[in-house]
Amino acid sequence: MNDILLKNINKPNSTDIDVYMANGGYSALNKTLSEYTPKDVIDIVQKSGLRGRGGAGFPTGKKWEFAAADKNTPRYLLCNADEGEPGTYKDRPIIEKDPHQLIEGIIISGYAIGAAACYIYIRGEYAYGADVLRRAIAQAYKKDFLGKKILGKKFDFDLYVHKGAGAYVCGEETALIESIEGKRGQSRIKPPFPVNVGVWNKPTVINNVETLANVSHIVKNGPDWFKAMGPEKCPGPKIYSISGHVNKPGNYELIMGTPLKDLIYKYGGGIKDGKNLKAIIPGGASTPVLKPEHIDVNMDYESVGAVGSMLGSGAVMVMDETVCMVVVNNEGKIEDIDLMLDICDNMKGKTFCPLGDGAINPVLSTIKHFKDEYLIHIEEKRCPVNYRHSRYCL
Repeated sequence: MNDILLKNINKPNSTDIDVYMANGGYSALNKTLSEYTPKDVIDIVQKSGLRGRGGAGFPTGKKWEFAAADKNTPRYLLCNADEGEPGTYKDRPIIEKDPHQLIEGIIISGYAIGAAACYIYIRGEYAYGADVLRRAIAQAYKKDFLGKKILGKKFDFDLYVHKGAGAYVCGEETALIESIEGKRGQSRIKPPFPVNVGVWNKPTVINNVETLANVSHIVKNGPDWFKAMGPEKCPGPKIYSISGHVNKPGNYELIMGTPLKDLIYKYGGGIKDGKNLKAIIPGGASTPVLKPEHIDVNMDYESVGAVGSMLGSGAVMVMDETVCMVVVNNEGKIEDIDLMLDICDNMKGKTFCPLGDGAINPVLSTIKHFKDEYLIHIEEKRCPVNYRHSRYCL
């Protein structure tokens, strides 16, 4: 497929608003304000089947519908650009090289839910990206795409950049809200959900960068165009971040549901140095590890879930045969395995947010698939991976 979300990133001066507009940028916003009511836009996104690209995969249009139905105003839109999941770097090129694609999607989304403003919550380490966004936002204000009576319509909308301070937990939506409010970044108990009680206790929609970047394309090309790409339950383009022991790591924009085998061998160039594949983390460091026997799985929410892991953010981390799966401190006892399993059982489903489950997934999945490596380290006090080519004990 031809790139949709990443098509502009290598064009000269791609962050400039005039370059973006010369390539069709902001035409979807013009179309939205000229032809559609807010409800029309929600219906279009619902019909497209767009699901959140941040990890949870919740239907985007349904989330918008919930917030728009709440009469408590003002409403807010939050863009989650706190890309902190290890292995994930899919949002960064959009932020740094095509910011107006994101901004246009944000404005259309804000119009759909009746939001007064949006805050882009960007991870503190993305200082350059934050500067790019601020310059792009200033350009959008000058073109009358932001502010009062946008393009002469009865639509007021403001956009701000809010830098985080490096806390991983603030990628979780309610911790992100707490941080924006100036509080400690700590997850809230749900319910109530942010669509009803969000930032400053107002109805709030939180969408990921990649999710929002899709919106202008859906409005411009129609929901059927989007729905025709990929699986029926989760269509559209998906940016996969491939890293680890592959020959060609990087971001690859492909159709949702592309087989894992193709990601590694067709696009990632195969395993480096002719080594054998040992393990794959399919959706970022907090998702359960898969083995080579799962190589034919399609990379969409349902298919990856069916083999015991999660698509997450689509961050595919590839490990070859030289990797040992055990963190080694040479103090392990056989009863430690049962202790770890017991601790994991006590944590599962019992935390304020899914990050608690994310912390136990690597432990549970490596014990499930590579228990022999734990046992050899404990009982024989040696690494089961050949020392001559072993590079890592995780």
